[in-house]
Amino acid sequence: MSATNLSLLKPDSERKNWFIHDRFGMIIHFGLYSLHTQGAWYRSRQELPHEHILKYFNQFNPDLYDPGDWARRARRAGMTHMTLTSKHHDGFCLWPTGETDFNVSNTPYGRDLIGPFVEACRAEGLKVGLYYSLIDWSHRDFAIDPFHPLRNIEDLEGYNAKCDVARYQAFMKAQVTELLTQYGEISHFFPDFSYPRATHRGVSGKGRDYWDSEGLLALVRELQPNAIVNNRLDLLDLEADFYTPECFVPHEAPLRKGRPVDFESAFTMSERWSYNRDEESWKSPHQLIRVLVDMVSMGGNLMMNVGPTGRGILDKRTMAALDVYADWMELHARSIYGCGRSPFQAPKDCRLTQNGNRVYVHLFSWPYKHLYLEGLGGKVAYAQLLNDASEITWLPPGRRVLGEGEGLQGLDQDDLPHDILVLQLPPVKPPVEVPVIELVLK
Repeated sequence: MSATNLSLLKPDSERKNWFIHDRFGMIIHFGLYSLHTQGAWYRSRQELPHEHILKYFNQFNPDLYDPGDWARRARRAGMTHMTLTSKHHDGFCLWPTGETDFNVSNTPYGRDLIGPFVEACRAEGLKVGLYYSLIDWSHRDFAIDPFHPLRNIEDLEGYNAKCDVARYQAFMKAQVTELLTQYGEISHFFPDFSYPRATHRGVSGKGRDYWDSEGLLALVRELQPNAIVNNRLDLLDLEADFYTPECFVPHEAPLRKGRPVDFESAFTMSERWSYNRDEESWKSPHQLIRVLVDMVSMGGNLMMNVGPTGRGILDKRTMAALDVYADWMELHARSIYGCGRSPFQAPKDCRLTQNGNRVYVHLFSWPYKHLYLEGLGGKVAYAQLLNDASEITWLPPGRRVLGEGEGLQGLDQDDLPHDILVLQLPPVKPPVEVPVIELVLK
């Protein structure tokens, strides 16, 4: 690819302004794995042939599918974009693709799932995202690799000798063309994923060369020039629009070449990506909010996952978790939208976000009466609790905190440095899951 063409693949800051501002989205894992409830990696983990999952293909009928409900709940939860798994690693397609019979039009449901999803997003003012698996265990030209369900078959070399990578690349590009031309504007394209360093029985994983990642990205840029694309194409020599840590909170903001990058961490509400009837490891309300605040405090985004049931609806546990976000974001969205890292140091059990001259202090643990903020002494014009706009006062700069009866006799206690702001808090935590104090800087 020429240098000129390569330059066209680079990120455009204008393309992702909405993404950096909005900070909060949803990803939906929905497919045949919603029936067997053992996850999208079920075939790989148990090394099952393609024929095994045909029983789910022959029963797939999400008769209660209502993406309008998904979108309304996402919007109320404060999410601004939704990304649907158009095809996961098993190869099952949620749209009537012309490239394989292994798609929704040949199931009992028999009709497109992506079109109604796109319409529902737009009806609620949400940006549309599509996840597309680069992996396809159902395709005969997809060579066996370390994650393939058939990785331990006897004649691995013979199987791979019959695979044609050029045909597979053409197949992917044809499907991506369908997705990016049939549904109007797509804002968030999520290819998944590369693993070139994995090895098994003498075969390597797959990366940029196998996918023809430069050609694939060029196609996306041509068809949807405003869509942002993640870093999972293994194009390490190119800066991605955004990076994608998954299911962990980084110790600090992710870096590339020593510089912070735009990132969106994908998280699950439980420990599963797709619907699981028996899952019990659901995150508490505090954990749900904390992971959102953690990401924004490092200058990143959160994309929270939901897994609809096999009938196409969100179960009560998922709806309850979305309600947690809805209740909190109704009062605290100002500390998320348009915010990012703050240069000031967060006190213990707190996280800071900042938007211009407003600093937001998120308190994961409510202290007794006083909160000490280094570097902010003399810099704050006003302070208030964000949930009810009630004023928070502070001690004069340099004033030390005294207990009743001066209670400090016999102890060494200097006056506080003038750069420490001492907020005077109500003794009882406000009635919200994670309180936020808004500081207006001078």
